[in-house]
Amino acid sequence: MREVVLDTETTGLDPNSGHRVIEVGCVELHNHVQTGRTFQRYLNPERDVPAEVVAIHGLDNAFLVGQPRFAAIAEELLAFIGDAPLVAHNAGFDMGFLNAELARLDHPPLRSNRIVDTAALARAKYPGAPASLDALCRRFAVDASARTKHGALLDAQLLAEVYLELMGGRQPLLGLVVAPAEVALGPTRMRPPRAHGPSAAEIAAHAAFIATLSSPIWLQ
Repeated sequence: MREVVLDTETTGLDPNSGHRVIEVGCVELHNHVQTGRTFQRYLNPERDVPAEVVAIHGLDNAFLVGQPRFAAIAEELLAFIGDAPLVAHNAGFDMGFLNAELARLDHPPLRSNRIVDTAALARAKYPGAPASLDALCRRFAVDASARTKHGALLDAQLLAEVYLELMGGRQPLLGLVVAPAEVALGPTRMRPPRAHGPSAAEIAAHAAFIATLSSPIWLQ
């Protein structure tokens, strides 16, 4: 089964207030395991990036002004994700931004019925426990030491490992169950065929029993 783990970085929290996507990162999965294929682009948001947001991901105006606009990479992004289910953490945030960008291009939105929200999965599996990406990396011993700042591709790669654990871990996929010990069998002994028809005594007993019935239904 092919899936795509997806993450975005943005200029703010609300696409309806004019905030834009500045990085998109995707990781391809097959049966929940990373294949090595990725997609990542930085984007020119055509607006300023607030300083408090730059502190989170490190992507400032000077760097982003030289990057392509979303319109230039939209078809390449859509070709990469294809019709695969999309896995995201707090998926409503990422899908809201991507659909806002697609709407600017008069492109149909990404359908909600193809989205897997790992935050919702984690809250259902571990009620009351922290469900941030950092918390889940700690829970599953996923090495997030490189995550000094947020980054769409890095976060998608970490989320892919977390998603694998949420779905049951590696054992079902890699066959790590210990096989049962082999049992030594002796030579096969063939049994003679067994007749299954009634004996003469059984036929006579059946006829005697039928004779005791008054007005059997099959004679009416």
